[in-house]
Amino acid sequence: MARSIREMFTNVDKHDKKSVEFLLKAIEESNLPGFDYLEFKQALKGLRKMNMDETTAIKSAFTTGNTVGLTKSKLISSAEHYRQVLLKEKNQFDAALQKQMAQRVDGKKTEKEALTKKMDSYRSKIKELENEILKLQEKFNKADGEIEAAKAKIIDTKEKFESTFQSFVTEIEADLEHLNEVL
Repeated sequence: MARSIREMFTNVDKHDKKSVEFLLKAIEESNLPGFDYLEFKQALKGLRKMNMDETTAIKSAFTTGNTVGLTKSKLISSAEHYRQVLLKEKNQFDAALQKQMAQRVDGKKTEKEALTKKMDSYRSKIKELENEILKLQEKFNKADGEIEAAKAKIIDTKEKFESTFQSFVTEIEADLEHLNEVL
């Protein structure tokens, strides 16, 4: 019946094929037994193909349906039934769409925010490390001067010590020489 249901609706080929197939399947699976809106619409479509005016086609299709128990009330309630089937499918589709949106869009937004925070954290750590490198570089650059200053101080201390040492030794040697001369 999917083929005939497809033919009952106008402009089906202008719509998304997947959506059309999905909705037609839902209608087919919910097809009520007996002559109802779907069979009425099928009969109406056949009469319209014979170039019958719309009002006459509707009355003829209804009269045909009436012979097998179709009433105006049954026709309207069955049309409402199929409308409700479609509304139910739309609600389920909307729920599935929301779920997909949450998983694929909102989830990616959350992931993007987490990545941004992580990158910011890494940038902050890089900045801290760069600052530490600058401090170490300053210390490194001062090290040569400090080495030279320490070396100069040690040499100065050595020279002062040796000068003082030499002065003491010279004095003692002079005393020894003088003592040897006098004694």
